[in-house]
Amino acid sequence: MPLPSEKKEQYTYADYMCRPDDERWEIIEGVPYDMSPAPSTRHQEVSGELFFHIKMFLKETGSCKVFHAPYDVRLSEADEADDEIVNVLQPDIAVICDPSKIDERGCRGVPDWIIEVLSPHTASRDFIQKRSLYEKYGVREYWLVHPLDCLVTVFVLGDDGKFDTPSFHEGKETVQVSVLPGFSIDLNVVFEL
Repeated sequence: MPLPSEKKEQYTYADYMCRPDDERWEIIEGVPYDMSPAPSTRHQEVSGELFFHIKMFLKETGSCKVFHAPYDVRLSEADEADDEIVNVLQPDIAVICDPSKIDERGCRGVPDWIIEVLSPHTASRDFIQKRSLYEKYGVREYWLVHPLDCLVTVFVLGDDGKFDTPSFHEGKETVQVSVLPGFSIDLNVVFEL
């Protein structure tokens, strides 16, 4: 659902930066989307657990940085000025291994690993639009986490630049993270089963 009262054909990061501080929205292919309502308690518990385990692993290895929403990820074309960017997302969790992509505004470029914890308001957008966008820009690993069903869908980017067939993991499994060798997440702990 487009947000601003004054409708435009295409919104950019310049428009995004003019939004009121109390509004959270994303822009996907130039279309703004409302990020409300606020996530549920279950969503926050699961997202927090995932973030905690990733942060603890990265603290030991120092290999990458992990950020949680709200955190802006600007997916841009190589020659695109910041103000012209038409894809500004706020994934629940983003892991970025190239420090040159991190600035004071968030991430400009492609995170290595993105996790979206699904909510009824955003599930179809996460499954369809964001998955397609993350594949297009080359996100190496993309997780869709179903907090109520205790299920994780994992997409890994193949050598052909396309996501491989997804793998599905139930809440009692341990999942290896392909972009962080030696790291796995015990879903039993994440979902507190």
